[in-house]
Amino acid sequence: MRASWGYTMTGGALVQRRIGIHIGEQTYTATLHENAVADALWQALPIEVDFNTWGDEIYFDTGVVIEPESTQPVVDLGDIAYWPPGRAMCLFYGPTPASRGEEIRPAGPVTVIGRLDGDPRLLKGVHGNQVRVTPAQV
Repeated sequence: MRASWGYTMTGGALVQRRIGIHIGEQTYTATLHENAVADALWQALPIEVDFNTWGDEIYFDTGVVIEPESTQPVVDLGDIAYWPPGRAMCLFYGPTPASRGEEIRPAGPVTVIGRLDGDPRLLKGVHGNQVRVTPAQV
């Protein structure tokens, strides 16, 4: 059952849809928005794959193919987005090679599906090449 922004109904209770993003020994958390793309990615969890970086962006193939509801060419620091051509979840913690000035510009239009909790710039120090995304323990 659909509920308000970033929440889902579980066993009759309204539960915020939070995810854990595990890279190396570090775990980051995020909250998913309420849209069809976020719903599809939530249903696909857990996801465990190799990741890539592009400037201050981590991205990885989710295996999820879905037509985006709406897209945008620029995102905010800490946004999590879905990039349709790569079936990718993208974590933005600063400018990319496509950025102009201080903006954060993905490789192409994306659908924003959530926000990282805390300071997203902490992702600059990640080590490893694998990411595991799971529902977060609440």
